[in-house]
This record gives sequence, C-alpha cells and structure tokens, in this order.
Amino acid sequence: MEYVAAVDQGTTGTRFMIFDHAGAVVASHYEEHHQIYPQPGWVEHDAGEIWDRTRTTIGGAMAKGSVRAQDLAAIGVTNQRETTVVWNPKTGEPYYHAIVWQDTRTQAICQKLIDDGKAEMIRAKTGLPIATYFSGPKIQWLLDNVAGLRAAAERGDALFGNIDSWVIWNLTGGARGGVHITDYTNASRTMLLNLKTLDWDDELLDLFGIPRAMLPKLRPSSDRDLYGFTDPTGPCGGRVPICGDLGDQQAALFGQVGFDAGEANNTYGTCCFLLLNTGKEIVPSKSGLLTTVAAGLGDHKGSPLQIQFALEGSIAIAGAAVQWLRDNLKLIGNAAETEAIAQSVEDTGGVYFVPAFNGLFAPHWDMYARGTLVGMTRYTRREHIVRATLEAECYQTREVIEAMEKDSGVKLKSLKVDGGAVKNNFLMQLQADILGAQVVRPIVNETTALGAAYAAGLASGFWKSLDELRQNWGIDRVFEPQWDAARREEGYAGWKRAVERAKGWLK
Repeated sequence: MEYVAAVDQGTTGTRFMIFDHAGAVVASHYEEHHQIYPQPGWVEHDAGEIWDRTRTTIGGAMAKGSVRAQDLAAIGVTNQRETTVVWNPKTGEPYYHAIVWQDTRTQAICQKLIDDGKAEMIRAKTGLPIATYFSGPKIQWLLDNVAGLRAAAERGDALFGNIDSWVIWNLTGGARGGVHITDYTNASRTMLLNLKTLDWDDELLDLFGIPRAMLPKLRPSSDRDLYGFTDPTGPCGGRVPICGDLGDQQAALFGQVGFDAGEANNTYGTCCFLLLNTGKEIVPSKSGLLTTVAAGLGDHKGSPLQIQFALEGSIAIAGAAVQWLRDNLKLIGNAAETEAIAQSVEDTGGVYFVPAFNGLFAPHWDMYARGTLVGMTRYTRREHIVRATLEAECYQTREVIEAMEKDSGVKLKSLKVDGGAVKNNFLMQLQADILGAQVVRPIVNETTALGAAYAAGLASGFWKSLDELRQNWGIDRVFEPQWDAARREEGYAGWKRAVERAKGWLK
C-alpha cells in the first residue's frame, strides 16, 4: 500500500487528497456545495449534497492518480466543526438541513443560558463560552422546532453528528451498518463534552434536553483499533481502513507537525483559526479564547489515551468575506484577483471593514455584532474595499494573538500559516507587517487534509512515529515585517475603533 488519503469537508466545499509517504500530494479533487440562507442570520447546508460531493471527490481524485482501494493504507476525515446534522439511521435521510457553525438562530437559547447564570458552569466544564457557534444549542433548536424529531430521538431513531460523524457513517455503509463515532476534537466543539472526564456530560445533556442515545461514540483522533472500513460498494471501490478524525483546525495544527506544547498555527480559510498546543494541560482562558482538545492519540486495546489540549482563537469570517465581495457585491471575479487589486493602492484610504456577519468570535464573543464598513469618503474605490477586506483578516489575527500571549505568557516570534488563502503573497506580507513578526508558509498549504492523513497513517502503521512526520515538514517562504512601529500601531488603533462600532449592533 503506497498512499494515505483524507476527506477534507469544509464550509464551502469538499476535497479528497491522496498523499505519498513523504507527505507530497499525489492527487486531489474538489467540489463546492451550495450555501443556503433561509433568512438573515441563518446558514444551512444540504447534508445529502455534502455526501454526494464527498463521493464525487473520492472518485475524481482516485481516477486522477490511478489509485485503487488496495493502494490506500488508510483514510482520515477532517471537517467543518460545529455544523450540526441529525438524521434517521434507518433511512439515512437528514431530518433537516445541516445548521452551519456560522448560523445565529440560537441567540435566544444562548441568551437564556446567560440570563440563567449558566456561563461559568459551562465554561468550567467545556472550555467554551456560551455562543451560537457551538453544536449543543443547535441540537436543542432542532429538537424543539422539527416536527416529530424529539419523539424520534427518544425512541432511538435520530442520530446527531458534526459533519465528521455524518461522512464516516456514510463511508462505512450508512443505513447498512454505518459506524456512528466522533473524535475528541470534534466532541470538544459541541458544548456537551466535559474536558476533565472526557465524556458527554449528563448535566449539560439535561440542560439542553438532548437524549444521550443521539450522540456518537467517542474515539481517539488517531485510532489503531480503527473506526471501520469503507463500504466496498461505495466510492472507494473496496475496503479501506478509516482510523483518523480531526476537526479542521486541529487537523491543520497536526499537519503542521504541531505535536508539542508551545507549537502554534493559523489557518486561513472561510474562517480563520489560531491554535496553540498546551500539551496535557487544560489552560482556562481569561482573554476570550477557547480551551479545546488538540488531538487524542489512541493505541491498541486498552492502552492509555493520550490527550493534548489547546488554546484557540476563532475568527468567524475571513475568506468568507472575500467570497462575499465576489458573490454579493460583484466587486471581484475570483479570490485570486484580490492580490493584484489590493496591491494597486498604497493603503485602504482610511477604510476599515469589520466582517462580523454572524457576530464577533474571539476575543470579543459578541453575538449581537454585525458587519461594518467605516471610514469611506468620495475618494473610496473598489480597490480600497478589497484591501480593507484582506487587512481585516490580519487585524483579527493580531487580536487573537495578543489574547493568546496574555493567556500563555509567551511572546510570538513567528507564525506558521496554512490554508488556501496563504497562496496570496500580499496577504501574507500584510500579516507579517500588522503582527510585526515572521510569517512562515510551508511547502504543503493544505495542511488540514494532510493532518487527517497523518492521523490515519499513524494509526495504520503507514508512518511509524511523530518524528517521522516531522521530517516531512518543509518551509516554502518566510515573510518578514516591513512596516515601522508607528504605521503598525496607527493602523491597529483604527481597527479597534472600527470594531467598537460593530459591537452590539442588533441591540
């Protein structure tokens, strides 16, 4: 067996990537899926469409690489986290569209929890603030609003999963015996997992009114006991072990070989997420960050589970703002154009764009904030707005890094980056300038898929150790800061004023 592969199921599309032993890409295939906006603040996906796209990408990549099922040592899965699916295990049909992590319909549920004084208890158990972001309130909304669903859940006819559980269940046979599991990284994003016991928390299940029988079985992120095998009648065309599962941002940290405490990584995608590995220590945040599981490494038959934790800064809208420029405002034809357009002006002309379409995540956690474009004059042109959109990604990252430095006590010297947007050299230079620190881009940018492949490959024995994976990592380019301190601080001060104008808009 020559290769390991990964399903990378993201917010805007699905990719299947096949890697060789050196971690190089052998073949890849990508398909977008539709974004569904039923009303302001609501964001949905068709889970059936996501599974169809997954099948297509697997077949497409295997055909491009002339790869057969028997050539694959294992498959890993990584996914958009918090996006919530509930389906019928007998028919395989979802009861409702998947409610996406960006969705804000659970504001009333979250506000009631806050008003009832539950915030401190929930953060102490889960490491998470009360926010519309997470899966628990979404499950409650579905149980309360989809006709007949609560009764179905009570009698065992409804399964919940984040997208990883949905994909793995379908890959392993679906209604014909599919495996219903999730890993600890995804479970830590539900607001239902107790970080200390590493189990679903009964008090939280009662609080949200969620039957335990709905929930997937908890498994390590890299599991030598295997979750299961692909259905031979499915898109792989044979039985391939599935034994790796990580939420997308944790997978990116894993793909950047961030296995040790103190390692950090920032992923630029639809959203933007910065993770700092804190090792075996659960570090409560006092600066608006999340405490989450970084990875769970499992060994054979009852050996101790090795859990690593992380601090995370979650930015709700990053690349999605560029998509908004393309699809809603028609200011660009494609994302690649932004580099040249933004470079064509010296600065933003005083314009700031705070893309709080679904509220502000770390470090503010304001679910009532909304997108704000400020500082415009008759001088303002399309180019200034495009550049302000790129700068917004960088300023939001700086906010998160400053919060992380406060919590960890460690000053950032360089930042590892990955994701599709890091191909934009101008964006990466902006990031270095706004941070005043090195930005390090690896040779393989799609480290989310690579991380899932690494987890599966470790479990299957394709790679023998973490040290072997470290040898695969290589630098493509290092971006050094060029702005002086005065320009850096003046720009950041303007950003912070703009954020204050975005906060609490719905109130």
